[in-house]
Amino acid sequence: MRTTSLRHLPAILLAVAFCHLAAPADARTMLKSICRVKGQEENVLHGLGFVVGLKGTGDGGNFLPTIRSLAKVMSLMGEPLGQNGLLELKDAKNVALVTIAATVPPAGARQGDKLDCAVSSIGSATSLSGGRLFLTPLLGPNPNSTRVYAFARGAISLDDESMPTSGRIHGGCQLAADFFNAFSEDDQITLVLDKNHAGFQVAQDVAEVVNSQLSFQTGGVALAKAVNQVNVLVAIPPQYRDDPVLFVSQVLSLPMLDPQTEARVVINERAGSIVIGGDVEIGAVVVTHKNVIIETGTATAVEPFVPLDPQQSSTPKLKALVEALNAVHVPTQDVIDIIKGLERNGKLHGKLIIE
Repeated sequence: MRTTSLRHLPAILLAVAFCHLAAPADARTMLKSICRVKGQEENVLHGLGFVVGLKGTGDGGNFLPTIRSLAKVMSLMGEPLGQNGLLELKDAKNVALVTIAATVPPAGARQGDKLDCAVSSIGSATSLSGGRLFLTPLLGPNPNSTRVYAFARGAISLDDESMPTSGRIHGGCQLAADFFNAFSEDDQITLVLDKNHAGFQVAQDVAEVVNSQLSFQTGGVALAKAVNQVNVLVAIPPQYRDDPVLFVSQVLSLPMLDPQTEARVVINERAGSIVIGGDVEIGAVVVTHKNVIIETGTATAVEPFVPLDPQQSSTPKLKALVEALNAVHVPTQDVIDIIKGLERNGKLHGKLIIE
């Protein structure tokens, strides 16, 4: 075959027909890397309060929700308004009505623990700089419950000077009660697959791993059952019901083969990055892009011809196509455009995610 320098070719015909690479040694991961136990998730405490001490940047007397709320607080503290009512607060420009939110970590929190809390104005205040949050009770995530889980107060720090109506109080939320979610119910736990691994096949594989490695403790009776593409129910054997933590630790430490998730391509156009799953395939297609012609999935004898792999495959990998494009210095943005074109043409056998 005649050897021709690529830079002298007006158009390059790349026959992209690649063989499947040999499978690497079985990759294994622990269940805790792809799922969690139901009940072990973040929760948000929330409340509505006042920021005081502002330098004339508060809501002012024209924002009635702030004035009415401030009047109610003053009444509860033994200082009700006089005969003029809300008019007495018409010049209260150093007060702002705000929402407060604090995130309880997945492991929960104990009474007395301190958490950061976020504060955001909901009125007409122009800045919370220099203000302090007045003592505010925080409720739990259940909107129908009035139980107070924490109190928040303290000086506000602005995260971003360009957004002065939002800030943060470091350690400003103190738990008034323990906050924990139960991780077992009716002698069962629920394994919840994370969003990037959720799928019917993965859920079934997780159940089979648990059954194959732990069912000997119940005389071969299956412990786990996949109920959908996200949740797997696992029964706690009788010998662990007084010590469920030990059982959960054993389940989460079980190894399984690399989960067979759906084929995906993740593109971040701003960063110019392309992340391709090794199992993403492309169909037979011919793409003409500027001075490059790409033909995939079939052999060709059209000149000029630069073979990239002497072995043929009817289902070439996207990874190999991208490597071929990089070999002839196709710009990253052009590679991204080609991948988008493959997806629109139905020849990209995987899910395309644009970030």
